[in-house]
Amino acid sequence: MRGAPPRGTMRASSGREAAFLALLAAEEGGAYVDQALDRILARSPLPERERSLATELAYGVARRLGSLDWALARFSRRPPERLDSPVRVAVRLGAYQLWHLDRIPAHAAVDESVELVRRHGPGYTAGFVNAVLRAAARVRWEELPIPPAAEDLAGHLAIAQAHPRWLVERWLARLGAEETAALLAANNRVPVLSARVNRLRADPVSLRLELERAGAVVEPGRYLPEALRLGHGVHPAELAAFREGRLTWQDESSMLAVHVLDPQPGETVIDVAAAPGGKSTHIAERMGDRGRVIACDVDAGRLQKLEANARRLGLRSIEPLVLDGRRLADRFAGTADRVLADVPCTGLGVIARRPDLRWRKAPEDITALAALQRELLASAAGCLKPGGVLVYSTCTTEPEENQDVVGAFLREADGEFAAEDLRPWLPPALRDEPGAAEGWIQLWPHRHGVDGFFIARIRRRPADRGQV
Repeated sequence: MRGAPPRGTMRASSGREAAFLALLAAEEGGAYVDQALDRILARSPLPERERSLATELAYGVARRLGSLDWALARFSRRPPERLDSPVRVAVRLGAYQLWHLDRIPAHAAVDESVELVRRHGPGYTAGFVNAVLRAAARVRWEELPIPPAAEDLAGHLAIAQAHPRWLVERWLARLGAEETAALLAANNRVPVLSARVNRLRADPVSLRLELERAGAVVEPGRYLPEALRLGHGVHPAELAAFREGRLTWQDESSMLAVHVLDPQPGETVIDVAAAPGGKSTHIAERMGDRGRVIACDVDAGRLQKLEANARRLGLRSIEPLVLDGRRLADRFAGTADRVLADVPCTGLGVIARRPDLRWRKAPEDITALAALQRELLASAAGCLKPGGVLVYSTCTTEPEENQDVVGAFLREADGEFAAEDLRPWLPPALRDEPGAAEGWIQLWPHRHGVDGFFIARIRRRPADRGQV
């Protein structure tokens, strides 16, 4: 539409329109749906019921996008990928409501989608959207010809559980049929909202009781004392504990990386790719805000978010620095007691939180990112003092980005660095996990109830005491 504002800056008058605009912003602008929806809801004063509907629709369509397109191709001579983006989003949004939400009447799903494409897309396509969705409404999802699992297990799971086939095949080869099905199902569930208590300002037990008195559903974390698990429908900005810096949002898997790093008061710690600051602020809290936390990131805008988080949490030991992590050793060679290298990755462990990520990744991304990860790990390791500790972590599940990167680094280090038994720094429930004694752990959503996350601990060889 000529002269229209960018999709992500528009206001929505309903939950359906908010979901439509978020999905359209993701299609046209490249943003992830969760980010686009957050921006739209921040500008749209919708009641809680409509906000919840927007979230369910936007995340649901993003989650099932591939299987929706597969099914919609049976009701149109033009497959979804050949449609204009507003038309494509409208038919997906309507089809998701028809096939996956029992409580929404079919006529409402169809009529609202037609109205949305009239308002935001080519008006002449309203009849097309109406015809496709009315045809789709005559068939239940269970009646669509999904390949039988006995004949094509990967194809069946890819459509039934809404994941790209290449990823299903990869996990089937590693995990087998039963575990792969469990992982795919976990990726399609709405994830638990995890929070970290700032123990410099609050006690986890007391804060939990306070939140419960305010009406929130709260449980202790699975593994860590500073972790809380909150019920859905909680909005961070509405909690006094969040605004006052007593609470911040972070998955327990991410918190565990800082526990394994084990930073101590007075030390110099470098966070390699720090923004938006979840781990940097956790490091500072664990150090009692005493010492230096050098928080590096190549993105200056994201570092501003880190600074805002540090101010909210009352932390003064964090030093933001705009710097490419591959250049760290040029500036900080041999100066750090500890380094956290939580590096960019494919993110395949956080599909449940970022549902459209699964459709944006390809096998070649794993190879490309592994090369960057090796560079970042080598640079990070060069910053350590003799005897210093490095933790390498990612939010992915793939060995090429995890065990293979660490293994290649250690082989090339020729004894200067060594993996260190993780068990002393793990909670009891995780000490028997595969790899823990060898220096690494892989967390899985379906096994551990947290994000998919990899953590390895590496120590630099201490200096020769006989040297002067």
